[in-house]
Amino acid sequence: MRILVTGSEGQLGRCIRDASLNSTNEYIFNDVDDLDITDEEAVDLSLKVNDFDVVINCAAFTDVERAESLEDIALSINGKGVGNLARSARDNGVTLIHISTDYVFDGKGNRPLTESDSASPCGAYGRTKLAGEKEIIDNGCSALIVRTAWLYSEYGKNFVKTIRRLAGERDKLNVVADQIGTPTYAGDLAKAIVGIVDSGKFKGREGVYHYSNEGVCSWYDLAKMTAEISGCDSCSISPCHSDEYPSKVQRPTCSILDKTKIKTTFGLEIPYWIDSLRVCIDRLKSIDQ
Repeated sequence: MRILVTGSEGQLGRCIRDASLNSTNEYIFNDVDDLDITDEEAVDLSLKVNDFDVVINCAAFTDVERAESLEDIALSINGKGVGNLARSARDNGVTLIHISTDYVFDGKGNRPLTESDSASPCGAYGRTKLAGEKEIIDNGCSALIVRTAWLYSEYGKNFVKTIRRLAGERDKLNVVADQIGTPTYAGDLAKAIVGIVDSGKFKGREGVYHYSNEGVCSWYDLAKMTAEISGCDSCSISPCHSDEYPSKVQRPTCSILDKTKIKTTFGLEIPYWIDSLRVCIDRLKSIDQ
């Protein structure tokens, strides 16, 4: 099979590159300079002439804060751009694997969220990502929509890397403790996606799926564990409330994703969040040396 990965220079795209190194299939990696998904003609031409079997869409506007003031731009990528991929995938017999987010939910409940729960985003980022999901459904292409949450890795900018840096620079940090969910190591998600694609099991199993690491924590818990594993013992990290840090972004309070469907459908074993955090930080330490 020939697999196109869009947004290949982002966290997940780079992790998919790593995860696919030993694959017998051919993975082609495009970032925005190679293929801008907001360019309908370019998308259609690429899928027509390259004989792809699968497109894994990692291209997205992911800056949650800036999306509040740049919703039109975010929508052009997260909504309309996904629509371009969906229509071309449908017309060219390509399966689309699209990465979405827990931000499509308002997070006001107190139980793990399933794929059948009603989406109700509370901010611009979530609205634009939900628009992308709707584009896929409305265009009727063969697709897997994979929602994930709290993504981090050794690549790019993310919460774990930021905490490691700040804990090494400061004596004290305050981190919100009233928002809970589950971190997702992008390396784990990448392995799961590549495994699903390479197995061919995605055929006939289209739909929406949830993936994050196992377990539950708050941002405070994640920060504490990140500092501990990183050896930043001199920094005192304290819990605080969200309202102590006013923001124009309303984030989900509880965005725990239920992974039952993806585990049973594809036979996945998903690592516990602390175990995966250790793997990532060990890799970051090796990069630091």
